[in-house]
Amino acid sequence: QVQLVESGGGLVQAGGSLRLSCEASGRTFSSYVMGWFRQGPGKDREFVAAITRSGGTTSYVASAKGRFTISRDNAKNAVYLQMNSLKPEDTAVYYCAARNGLWVSQVWADFGSWGLGTQVTVSS
Repeated sequence: QVQLVESGGGLVQAGGSLRLSCEASGRTFSSYVMGWFRQGPGKDREFVAAITRSGGTTSYVASAKGRFTISRDNAKNAVYLQMNSLKPEDTAVYYCAARNGLWVSQVWADFGSWGLGTQVTVSS
């Protein structure tokens, strides 16, 4: 299990942008597939994006394609989520998660570590 700390959340108006960051502890960050999940008020936890260990493959929920970009910097033990053209329905607590495996996954249970989350609120 790896310790993960998210940052970068906040309050923005619809159409605005935010860049979320997730910093991991340890020296084996490159061995983890990384992902982002979110949980809106009164909603179930939802997969948002994931990225392979080397960053060569990414996966997104359909509603985020074309608006969100996941990236990673293994030298800094960090993964990022650039969110553009934000909509009120993007309002949620966003969680960073790590999976000790080779392939991306959209299932929360496949990720063995997660952070405490960062709040993103988008006003209309």
